[in-house]
Amino acid sequence: MGSWHIIFTLGILLAAGLISGTLGELLRLPKVTAYLLMGVMLGPAVFGVIPHHQLEELEPLVHLAMALVLFNLGCHFTLSRLNRLIHRVLPISISEILATFFAVSIGLFLIGESGSASILLGALAIATAPATTILVLKEMESEGPISEYTGILVALNNLVSIIAFEVIFVAIYFFQSDSQGASASTQLGHLSLDIFGSIFIGIFGGLMISYGNAVIKGSGRIIMLIALISLALGMCQTMELPYMLTFLAMGFTVANSLVEEDVPKVETELNPLTGFLCVLFFMIHGADLKPDQFIHAGWIGGGYIVLRLLGKYLGVLIPAKMRKEEPEVQQWLGTTLFAQAGAAITLAAIAESRDSVLGGHLQTIILGSVVFFEIVGPIMIRQSVLRAGEVPLIHAIHHTAGDPVSEFHALIRRFLVSFGLLSEDEQPHDEILVEQLYRKNVKGISQTATFNEVISFIEHSHDNTFPVLGANDEVVGVIRYQDLSNTLFDPKIGSLVRAADLANNLETVVYPDDSLARVWSKFREDSYDCLPVVSREQPHRMLGVIRRWEILKYYIKGHKTAQGIDTKSGH
Repeated sequence: MGSWHIIFTLGILLAAGLISGTLGELLRLPKVTAYLLMGVMLGPAVFGVIPHHQLEELEPLVHLAMALVLFNLGCHFTLSRLNRLIHRVLPISISEILATFFAVSIGLFLIGESGSASILLGALAIATAPATTILVLKEMESEGPISEYTGILVALNNLVSIIAFEVIFVAIYFFQSDSQGASASTQLGHLSLDIFGSIFIGIFGGLMISYGNAVIKGSGRIIMLIALISLALGMCQTMELPYMLTFLAMGFTVANSLVEEDVPKVETELNPLTGFLCVLFFMIHGADLKPDQFIHAGWIGGGYIVLRLLGKYLGVLIPAKMRKEEPEVQQWLGTTLFAQAGAAITLAAIAESRDSVLGGHLQTIILGSVVFFEIVGPIMIRQSVLRAGEVPLIHAIHHTAGDPVSEFHALIRRFLVSFGLLSEDEQPHDEILVEQLYRKNVKGISQTATFNEVISFIEHSHDNTFPVLGANDEVVGVIRYQDLSNTLFDPKIGSLVRAADLANNLETVVYPDDSLARVWSKFREDSYDCLPVVSREQPHRMLGVIRRWEILKYYIKGHKTAQGIDTKSGH
C-alpha cells in the first residue's frame, strides 16, 4: 500500500468521494458526512488503504481548500449586508459565544477537569467548522434568515475562538510562573503581531484581487486568483500566522472593493476548484480521524460534547426568544453551529507544541470530540434548514431522474450520431403509432392527493413529469419536477396542499393513433421527458404514458414495422 504513487492515492480519494457522494444522496445524508465516513473507512484507522504519510503529503491541498472556503465566506460580508443584519445577529452571537464558553468551562471544572484545561476547552468550544457548515448550506442551496445568520455566526465564532484561546493561554502561562512574566508579555506581543499580520495580508491580497480583476481579462483571472490565494496561504504558513483570519479578511475586502456585480463572478471562477478540493478536504480529513480517540477522550470528552451542544443551542434559543425572532430561528439556528474541526484541531496542536502535558490533554479531548461533531454536525445542519423551510424542494425529496437503461440508450445514440451511423434529426416513420409503443401500466397522481403523497409518488418514480388525474382518471394537469425543484420546501404545508394545487395546466397530450413523428416533434418543442396518452372517445382519460427515451430506444434498435416492435417487446 505504501508503495503506491501519490497520484494513484489521489485517484482513489476522488473515486471514493464520487461513490460516497452518490451513496449519501441515496441515504439522504449530507455529502460532507458521506465523504468523512468514506475517508474513515479508507484511512489508517480502519482498512488502511491510504497510508498516513501520504495524508501528510496531501496536507497542503487541505489548507488550500479551507482557504478557498473562507475566502468564499468572506465574499458574502458586504458592509451593506452587515449593516442590515448585524443589529439582529450580534446579540445572538454574543449570547451564544458566552453561553458556550461558560457552559463548557464551568461544567468541565465541576466534573473534575483542571481549571486551566477547562478554560481553554471553553475557548475551543466556541469554534465552529467553517468548511463543513458552509458547504452543507451550499449543497442544500438554502436561503433564509437561518442561512444568512449562520455564515456570520461561524465567522465570529472562529475569530473570537482564535483570539480568546491565544489570550487565555498566555494568561495561564503568565500566572503559573512569575519568573516567566516577561516571556508571557513577549508572547502577547507576538499574538498581536500575528493577528494584525494575518489580517493585513488578507486585506492586501483582497485589494490585489480587486485590482487584478479590473485589468486582467478572460482565463487570466482564474490564474491570478489562484496565484494570489496560494501566495497568501504560503506566506501565512511560512510565518506561522492564523490563515483563517487572512482569508476571511481577503474575502471581506474583495466584497467591499470590487464592483458589486463582479463579486459573484469571482466566486463562480473559483467554484470548480473549490468543489474539487473540498471533496479531497473531507476525504483526507475523514481518513485522518481516529475513532478510538472518542473512547480515549473518556468522561471529560463526553462532558465536553454535551456541554458544547447545550451552550450552542441555549445560547441562541434564549436571546432569539427574547428578541422575538421567527420560531424557526429560535428552534433551528443553534443546531447549525454544532460542527467542529479545523480551527479547534489547529489550536489544540499549537497548545501541544507549547506545553506537551496541557496541550496533549487538550488535543486528546478535541480529537475525540471531533469524531462526533464532524459526523453529527452536517446532519444537524441539513435537518435545521430543511425543518426551517429554507431549502428548495429538490433537496427535501429523494428522486432519481432517468434510470440506467434509459441513460445507456442515450449514450449509445450519442455514440452512433458521432460516427454518422444515426442522424441526429432522424424522425420515426409516420406509420408507427403511439399505441404500439406507449406504456399502459403507469399510474398518475390523484388530484386530491396530499403534498406528502405527491412527494412519495415522485420518490418512487424515475420520470420528471407526473400526470394529475381527476375522479374518472381524466388528466387534469401535470406536475413537473423542474418546477417543484425551484419551490422552497416548507414542512408545515404537508397536510394542506393537494396535488391539484401543484399541477400546471395540461398543454400537450398524445393520442394512441398519433404517429411517433408527431410525438417526437412535441418532445423537441419542450423539455418533457414523458407525455400522457389519453383516449379520444373519453376526452383526457389517461391510458398511459410515452417516454422520450423509449422513442430513442426505437431509433437505436432500428425497428421498421409495428409488428417488429411487438415481437421484440416480449423478450
